[in-house]
Amino acid sequence: MKLLLDENLSDRIVPQILDLYPDSAHVKSHQLIRSDDGLIWAFAQRHGFTIVSKDSDFHQRSLLFGHPPKLVFMRVGNCATNRITDMLRANFVLMSAFDSDPNASLLVLPSQRND
Repeated sequence: MKLLLDENLSDRIVPQILDLYPDSAHVKSHQLIRSDDGLIWAFAQRHGFTIVSKDSDFHQRSLLFGHPPKLVFMRVGNCATNRITDMLRANFVLMSAFDSDPNASLLVLPSQRND
């Protein structure tokens, strides 16, 4: 499973998850910062990425269009980068099952503690 992190998540997360999610990237590394959500969606679809975002617009797009690409929607407010990293690492098994499910298009990762 390769992840494409949206710009609302830090690009510093990527090196910390590559052991679990090889070939993952941040939109910044593909010159997609401040790009239209549709462009990011199409890029992820063409290149086999699962989008990871806190953006409710992607959540709505996922509900409307389904997959591909799949979406991991992180229901957290402003928080430290290490918290996002910890969530992605702690949910590896769940995310792998999601990736393997041909019918699943959206995985919501809720906040594990109060912000």
